[in-house]
Amino acid sequence: MYLARFCYDVLPVDRQRAVELIRQEMEAAGRNGLKARLLVPLTRGQGGAALQFEVELASLDQFETLRHQGGSPGEDAGDWMRAFSEILLSPPAVEILRIA
Repeated sequence: MYLARFCYDVLPVDRQRAVELIRQEMEAAGRNGLKARLLVPLTRGQGGAALQFEVELASLDQFETLRHQGGSPGEDAGDWMRAFSEILLSPPAVEILRIA
């Protein structure tokens, strides 16, 4: 079992829009039978992410599938990523962890 975590840095003014976009990604994960959650750090160190999204994966192959099917039904994942990139302060940090 694996855990993929995406860390997003956005301005406070863009936080709600980022939450909406992450929820779309969570719904896409759910449609694919994956367990996903939005993490909102209550505290963060300097340079820490404002929002995080994590999803449980049975195999690493599911990671690529998730990245190509994110966003709303009928919407191209590329469109979703472009919309999100407009509010990101830096590229998302991606961590892939193995659950022991």
